[in-house]
Amino acid sequence: MVLTVRDMAVTRGGLAILEGVSFDLAAGEALVLRGPNGIGKTTLLRSVAGLQPPERGTVSGAEDQIAHAGHSDGLKAMLSVTENLRFWASVFGVTEIEPALMSFALTELRHRMAGTLSAGQKRRLGLARLMVTGRPIWVLDEPTVSLDTASVALFAEAVRRHLRNGGSALMATHIDLGLAEARVLDLTPFKAAPRARQMDEAFL
Repeated sequence: MVLTVRDMAVTRGGLAILEGVSFDLAAGEALVLRGPNGIGKTTLLRSVAGLQPPERGTVSGAEDQIAHAGHSDGLKAMLSVTENLRFWASVFGVTEIEPALMSFALTELRHRMAGTLSAGQKRRLGLARLMVTGRPIWVLDEPTVSLDTASVALFAEAVRRHLRNGGSALMATHIDLGLAEARVLDLTPFKAAPRARQMDEAFL
């Protein structure tokens, strides 16, 4: 297994929202997290990616292996499409950006400033960043937001190619990506039970 999560509990605003979450992710495998809005998918993904600490639980195999894509596209508006990808490639020690441009149909936009792109084009560029990280585990939060049908298909094919090359993907999405091979984990059974707030002793 490339990623192992055991007995993870996460909080939002100091309140427990998920607890007891455990799963494994193998090389060449995609896992899709499902659940109603607000259940804690984003918080769980951020904890797996090391962006915020869990209340308890362990994550194994994530050290310097994860490329995370959240709700923000992570773009520099005053840089061109090519310059944005070159910037992120340099951060991760990668030199080749052409496959990323081609995979997300950005070749004809390569000289456009990121700030002038449409929402869907910005999203495609944000996702193309994943391909220039060189990291094997993609952790993606609602990756197809703002994408049209054709762009969703481009994204799905990029994921399939990543899996064929031995990578892995952990995704939270409500959209059917057509990835029949992906496993699904419903987070509803892991919703934390309500806990009574402790009264501050100063008011006793």
